[in-house]
Amino acid sequence: MPEEQGALVRTIRVIDRISLWSGRAVAWLVLPLIGVMSYEIAVRYLMRPTLWAFDLSYMLYGAMFILGSAYTLYRGSHVRTDFLYQNWRVKTQAAVDAACYLLLFFPGIAIFLWISSDFAWRSWLQNERSAASSWMPVIYPLKAALPVATALLLLQGFAEFLKCIYALRTGIWLAKQRSLEEVISEDLQEMPPKDAA
Repeated sequence: MPEEQGALVRTIRVIDRISLWSGRAVAWLVLPLIGVMSYEIAVRYLMRPTLWAFDLSYMLYGAMFILGSAYTLYRGSHVRTDFLYQNWRVKTQAAVDAACYLLLFFPGIAIFLWISSDFAWRSWLQNERSAASSWMPVIYPLKAALPVATALLLLQGFAEFLKCIYALRTGIWLAKQRSLEEVISEDLQEMPPKDAA
């Protein structure tokens, strides 16, 4: 592999690891979300509803949803209509993807990063609180998740663009690193049934 290709692949792998790490870290937000909702359900039937459970649940879910976007792009799980795309040659797919990243993805995400950064910064300066409930929790941590998630998504978009460059040069897509879950799933599928022995 030429040195330039090696540097390209190393850059892609580093960014992919960042997205993989961030996705796995954000996935842990589901535990406090389950805890808050379970507590609310139990308390609602035993006593009276809490003032804070709804606010915490939408903040946790919102943060989990937006912060997981880079991981979702890394895994190729965003909605895609590829009934034509799947029949194209790899280099055609890569050229179309690269053009879409350059013309649509990067400008849109860059604008969103700029706007969401200002949005979050103003919220922090004002010590903004949610007026949607009588509890009035601080809302700026949730708003700060927007530019963080957008920056991670922009970074992963750059890795996806580099994957297109690699495919344009080589005619093959760079193999994705398999997750532990995929490896275990494949191993389980290859195992013979217990009664076959």
